[in-house]
Amino acid sequence: MAIAQSKLRKQLVAMLEKNKGLEDRPSKVAGGSAIFFRDKEIAHFHNDSEIDVRLTSKVIRAEGLEHPQDSKIHASRKKGSQWIELQFYRKEDLPEIVRLFGIALKQY
Repeated sequence: MAIAQSKLRKQLVAMLEKNKGLEDRPSKVAGGSAIFFRDKEIAHFHNDSEIDVRLTSKVIRAEGLEHPQDSKIHASRKKGSQWIELQFYRKEDLPEIVRLFGIALKQY
């Protein structure tokens, strides 16, 4: 059974904020809500089921991540971008995003 997306987003933020130094606050870049680490925006939400995370192009390639084909915000994002859009529609999607954030934090 799927959880309402706004509730799912709140769950993701709560999981991410367990990492010391991560906080959810207004985005300086994208408007709306973003995740900051050491005063740097490392991710921002596009909506209640999509987050854009700065992982570096090297990590994105190593993890085999691909930009969603149905992206409405960054439909023509360059292959070498440091950012990757991650979609989450079920509670089961959240641990993978949290894992990727762990990798992102090592970049800072």
